[in-house]
Parts: sequence; C-alpha cells; structure tokens
Amino acid sequence: VEDQRARWERKRSRTAKELLETEHKYLEQLDLVLTYFVTILKAKGTLKPAVLETIFGPLESLYSASHVLSLHLEKGNLGLGLENFCQSLDLYGHYAENLEQANKTLKEQLRKNKSFRRFKKLQETRPQFQGRELEDLLPLPLQRLRQYKHFFRDLLENTSPDTAEYQKLAKAVKSVSEVSQWVQDILDKRENSLQLLRVQKLLKGQKTQVLTPGRWYIREGWLLVVPSKGEELKRRMFFLFSDILIAAKPCHPLHPLNSNKLSCQAVYPLHECSVDKVFGHTRSQGGLLSLSFPHKTLLLMSSNQQEIHDWYRSLTAAVR
Repeated sequence: VEDQRARWERKRSRTAKELLETEHKYLEQLDLVLTYFVTILKAKGTLKPAVLETIFGPLESLYSASHVLSLHLEKGNLGLGLENFCQSLDLYGHYAENLEQANKTLKEQLRKNKSFRRFKKLQETRPQFQGRELEDLLPLPLQRLRQYKHFFRDLLENTSPDTAEYQKLAKAVKSVSEVSQWVQDILDKRENSLQLLRVQKLLKGQKTQVLTPGRWYIREGWLLVVPSKGEELKRRMFFLFSDILIAAKPCHPLHPLNSNKLSCQAVYPLHECSVDKVFGHTRSQGGLLSLSFPHKTLLLMSSNQQEIHDWYRSLTAAVR
C-alpha cells in the first residue's frame, strides 16, 4: 500500500508540474492577444466596442481565471485551485458559441477596415508572435479545454480516494467533461451545417431542400443502381442524411453553368425504408443492397465489399 501511495504521489506531482508549466505557456499566449490587440485597440478606438467584443469574446475573463488557477498551483493548492477554477468553466462554452461569429467579423473587418488591416499586420510581425497570426491564437482556449480534461483525469486517477482533495478533483473532472461535451456539440453542429451547405451547393437548382433543421449529414459516395428490367447499371452519387437518401447524377460536362454540379434524381424518405444485404456476406468481390420503400425497391451495388458493408451499417443506423 505504501509503495502504491508513493507511486501515485510521484505521478500526481509530475502531472501537477506539467499542468502548471503548460498553464504558464497558455497564459503567455493569451497575454499576447490581450496586450498587443485588445488593450491597444480599445485605446486607439480602431474597432467599435461591439465589434471588439464579438471578435475577442470573453478572452479577458478566461485570462483572469487561468491567472488565479496558476497562482493556486504555484502554492500547491491543487484541489482548491481546481474547485475555484471550475466556477469559470462556462466561459469556455460561451467562447465556443461565439467563435464562428468572431471569425466572420474578423474577416469582415479585414476586408472593410484598412487601418485595422494595417494594425494587425504590424502586430503580427513582432518577434513575440513567432510568425503566428491572430487567427492561430483565437482557437487556443478550446485546445486548452481538451488538455484540462486529460490533466484533471490524470490527477484524479493518482489521488487516494480517501482524501478530501479527491472529492474536489472528482467534481472538477465532472465539470470539465460537461463543458467539453457542450463545446463538442457546438463544433459538431457547425460541422454538420457546413456539410449540408456543401451538398446543397453541389446540387443543381433549388428544388431539393437539403438545409433542413434537425437533419444530420452521414455519408456520401458513388454506387451502381441495378435496374428492375435488364437495362445496364447506372452509376449514381448517393447522399445519406438522418432522414433521407438522395440519388444524383452528374450534369453534362459541357454545361455552361452546371458542369461540376449534380442533378438530383430522387429523394427517398427513410422512415418507411427497410435495408437488406442481398449478397456481400461471403468473401466474394463486392456486394448488393436492397432498399425497400412503400412504392419502390432500390438495388444498390458496389464492387468493393467493404464499401457495401459500410453503407449497410450507415443505412440501418439511419433507418433505426
């Protein structure tokens, strides 16, 4: 037991030391943005207060919370420091919610505001920035949140459960996991919106409405459609979403406007669909899927068996 405790203590000290070292580095990077951008821009009035607030969000509050945490860590008050710090963790969620708008506003200001464009370029040439741009520094809090999650968990695993500090660490791990999940949900939604928008732009015309609230993008790829009568196989691009399957074919390569777009052939609702593997169970080449809808059966084929298996999994999960 004594050996185990000593081992825990060594690992714990190492993790606490690493947490403090990386916290100092993180504070330095936040300080760059606050000193060379936020403070000077406020004083100069180059950006309107509302614009400044949108671009940098709660960065000053994040800096203060981390500064207080580092002071606690320097004194060895690990449990108290983390307990205190967790009260400010929501700031990371708000920062994530604001980040997309922050990037949009920053791009807009660089396009429209000549004096801000010049100021930004000048600040980034300072040696302290080491060739980094403001755009590289703004996502830092979200990267740091991921690191906190690992550090806090490691500390908890190497703390004896019968200490008072263990309870504080357990609470910190719970808090950081909840906020990380909140941030991950924001990022997933944003990524999904970008995918929906990309597919919408790929399809010719506005007839097929891809951008629908609550719809999730799952996958896409080329598959062969086996016709019911003895016609030849048709190669089609399929887009699978949480509620529909879209089949599309390429527009004519010489079309003046739509040569690189796809024309929607059919939209299949998934709520009344059943999926079966016709073949592709054995080790033979390729496979065939049967999709049954109330008024139609669709046979999809691929010469790649793994691909058919992946589509089968994705389709059954979406239908379920």
